[in-house]
Amino acid sequence: MCLRSRARPTLQGPGREEWRRRYPLFPRLLFVLDGTGPVAIENRISALRAAAGELKLFGFLHEVPVLAAPLTDRLQHGPSAPVWRPVQNPGSRVSWNQPRYG
Repeated sequence: MCLRSRARPTLQGPGREEWRRRYPLFPRLLFVLDGTGPVAIENRISALRAAAGELKLFGFLHEVPVLAAPLTDRLQHGPSAPVWRPVQNPGSRVSWNQPRYG
């Protein structure tokens, strides 16, 4: 009786994170801002942008869209409306499911 051992798969390049097997893209990171007025919302988005700037070193913002929206805008216009502001370009307004944020 001959027992065959199963061949183990070999890596054909750099390793890949396990979550990428099921999800081709990292989910968006959405911040809903509440409990303050328009000036404080701007300050919070600026703080997110500053924090995200540190993550650029790792290419995080290239792969993961980071968006922020005031809760009042989201409630008034709906979650899929272009009320989301990319932290790398807070002057623009996009829908959360827009594929690219130029």
